[in-house]
Amino acid sequence: MQEDFHYYATYCAAYISGFDHEESLDIAYSAQFVDLCTKALLNKLGAPLLAATTQSQLELANARTDIIGLQDITRIWASFHFLPRDLYAQKQHRTKRYMRKYRLICGPNGDLLVDTIKLAKNKSLQAIGISMHVLADTWAHMYFAGTPSLVINNTDYDFYEFVKEGEDYTKVQVKFRHSASAPDDLEKHIYTNSILQNNENSIMNLGHGRAGHFPDYSFAKYCYLPAWDDYKEMIKDNPNDYFKAFTQMVYGLKFLRGEYETFEKNTYDLISVSSYEQRIREILEKRQLNACNDWKAFGEELSGETIEDFDVNKYHEEYLNAPANEKDNTSIGKFVKAAIDQKCMVSNKIFESGNGLAGFSKVGK
Repeated sequence: MQEDFHYYATYCAAYISGFDHEESLDIAYSAQFVDLCTKALLNKLGAPLLAATTQSQLELANARTDIIGLQDITRIWASFHFLPRDLYAQKQHRTKRYMRKYRLICGPNGDLLVDTIKLAKNKSLQAIGISMHVLADTWAHMYFAGTPSLVINNTDYDFYEFVKEGEDYTKVQVKFRHSASAPDDLEKHIYTNSILQNNENSIMNLGHGRAGHFPDYSFAKYCYLPAWDDYKEMIKDNPNDYFKAFTQMVYGLKFLRGEYETFEKNTYDLISVSSYEQRIREILEKRQLNACNDWKAFGEELSGETIEDFDVNKYHEEYLNAPANEKDNTSIGKFVKAAIDQKCMVSNKIFESGNGLAGFSKVGK
């Protein structure tokens, strides 16, 4: 997902769930900050590097792909962007090496999602924002894994999108190219992706890089033939999946506010969202590279308040100027604490399942 959903749509979900305007802004900020909190940024702030929730293009280009490097990559991407659905999934006649990656395939409503939401219970607004980012990405990034893998994450020539025309869909072949400076062309169905590398562990094979940003677009409905599913046609319906993500966020946020005693899988707050469903679906189905303006307008109608544009530097001075013994009480300090907790929880769960791809962390044990 992109800023449009992680920041503006998360604000909308938080406000509908009962958080006030300022609280919703803080939750939304942290949800979006997950996509920007690199080691380079943390180093600039003098904050713990363990709290990194993403990697910049430069960091990825320089990343090691030996076991230590792969563990660092997997800890970040599996913990925050490609949360595994089933760490104990079974598939016949596969090697242990294959299964380690197969079990990291992302998807919604797994046990780790429940663990993620419960981990944020009675914690800071920043922890709540992180959990909402993770929840949302389980829907956007399903079928891809947060570890480099050609066999799991590759796409091929047979990749099509369904373009809605009236009440019907037209199936159009997607054209992928590697051109980092050129924007995706929705009219011609041309999308930028990573360069094909036959090395299984190449960083080009991380997550949905082989499909570019296409899986992040809310309007995208597409099909392809993943190798991990024996080349059977897989249909991904983002407009419906993103709507489920939104309603699950509302339910999860109400749990985190204390409205519900438990958080259950496959549960969605359709009632609270029902009066807004048509508006939300219109935003989700609109073919555009960025839906920030539409989500922002919707959020401002909900609260009657102005939603400031996302500013990555918003809380940096507060953290930099805080005395050493007060940094943990700043917004960035709370984000750092929550990010470390999430990363340690997920990496340890992966390790406990018998999978060493994310390493092991003593912090948080």
